[in-house]
Amino acid sequence: MRFSEEFAAALYQVLKDDLPKEEIQQLIEKPKHAEHGDLAFPCFSLAKIQRMAPQSIAEQLSRAVQSPLFEKVEAAGGYVNAFLDKKYVTKLVLEEVMAKKEQYGTLHIGKGEVIAIDMSSPNIAKPFSMGHLRSTVIGQSLALLLAKGGYRPVKINHLGDWGTQFGKLIAAYKKWGDEQKVKEQPIKELLALYVKFHDEAERNPELEAQGRQWFKRLEDGDQEAVVLWEWFREESLKDFSRIYQLLNIEFDSYAGEAFYNDKMDRIVRRLEEKGLLTESEQAQVVLLAEEELPPCLIKKSDGATLYATRDLAAAFYRKETYHFAKSLYVVGGEQRLHFKQLTSVLRRMGESWADDLIHIPFGMMRKDGKKMSTRKGQVVLLEEVLQESIALAKKNIELKNPGLANKEEVARQVGVGAIVFNDLKNYRLNNIDFSLEDILRFEGETGPYVQYTHARACSILRKAGFHAEEKRTIVLSGEKEWEAVSLMMSFPEAIEKAINDFDPSRIAKHTIQLAQAFNKYYAEVKVLEEDEQQLSRLAFVSAVAQLLKEGLALLGIEAPDEM
Repeated sequence: MRFSEEFAAALYQVLKDDLPKEEIQQLIEKPKHAEHGDLAFPCFSLAKIQRMAPQSIAEQLSRAVQSPLFEKVEAAGGYVNAFLDKKYVTKLVLEEVMAKKEQYGTLHIGKGEVIAIDMSSPNIAKPFSMGHLRSTVIGQSLALLLAKGGYRPVKINHLGDWGTQFGKLIAAYKKWGDEQKVKEQPIKELLALYVKFHDEAERNPELEAQGRQWFKRLEDGDQEAVVLWEWFREESLKDFSRIYQLLNIEFDSYAGEAFYNDKMDRIVRRLEEKGLLTESEQAQVVLLAEEELPPCLIKKSDGATLYATRDLAAAFYRKETYHFAKSLYVVGGEQRLHFKQLTSVLRRMGESWADDLIHIPFGMMRKDGKKMSTRKGQVVLLEEVLQESIALAKKNIELKNPGLANKEEVARQVGVGAIVFNDLKNYRLNNIDFSLEDILRFEGETGPYVQYTHARACSILRKAGFHAEEKRTIVLSGEKEWEAVSLMMSFPEAIEKAINDFDPSRIAKHTIQLAQAFNKYYAEVKVLEEDEQQLSRLAFVSAVAQLLKEGLALLGIEAPDEM
């Protein structure tokens, strides 16, 4: 429910000769301080048109604006300030939330347009590390937000499943590998083989040549090399699927780097035809000096294609397959230059959709102030962190609510939700400091705090035997409920801003604020007191529970009814 639109309509009745309705709507703002009302309209742009002082215009308008929504409308320093009628608006908002349920906040701005999202993209035959968490959960939340906004997201897991490392891995497996061990613990064994290869190659440089030889055989379609590569890929995907299952994430495509092997020659030919390729130190490049960018490498001196060539092939394939309106790349900030080059090359090729490719960068995940990094064979494994978080959540549940029926399931929801929420509550470009103890706290700005608030609201409703489906008249003054009701009102707006800025943290912050407002209300008001307002208060509690659940859902987090 956009009350600013109602305000704009009321102002338009008076200003139709001076300003179009859309412009009035754009000028309306939310005052910083509650004493200046809920909505404000600045009259400075009208001063020139009407040849009057803004304060005089504001005074005239404040007397002319009529609507049952407003308790009062007053002029202050060139602004028309409108104060919503708390009782009337609380009734309208709660009725709308309860009628629409999970559809509340759904927008139609996307008009069914397709948005491709390149996200997660771990390397096969290597562990799924904490480093891949950010791309995975930011991408998932953006997909959920875009769907809520009326778009059709297509989630693409662009797997790192090609490159010289596979030649090295095959060489290592042929030398020291054990089929049974790989079947039992694929990623652990394959990583151990890869690390051993590098250790041995320091002493025996001949191994590097063997690695290159095997990769050449793989590129040439040698049956033995291809069979081993396919097996490594399959085993890795099985391993990854456990993590995706824990995070409750599915993909529309697993087309990784290898998928584009036969699609790159076409790109090179098109670049040649357009006269864009230049030889530089025996390599083929596209010069981008006009854009003040370094040359984009397309082909190495040995004729091998590079990441940029592969990403150009992927961009064309996705455009032709999905007909996207936008193609998002949820990839770390250190890849900024690569995506600038990619867009510039497409522009040089004359592709009108070049600017529809959007890099969604994010900051680093740090532990003790340092970047979480791979030491020789040592990585911070996401699955281990998730399992540890689930175990800690279970321990907390045992202490707080030992009689809880479905402890395992709730521990999973809380443990996983805590890690996802900790990532998404931060603006994505900020670096994140990781501390499992802080993340799992039931107080402060954490996932468990929001989930616990939702469970508390559900518990109140259960105790009262309240059924949200039943129609009832809401009679509340709106005074005590106003902070939470204001947040409910702004939920659709928060969703729209999160979509426009590709910023899930807006929803996380909104959800925390709603949980805080509700807990403050619960501390002051006897919700279950048997009087004529009890059902109305329960309707308010039900609406809060609904929006906490929906806020968490848009972050890819579940909301248990009991904790």
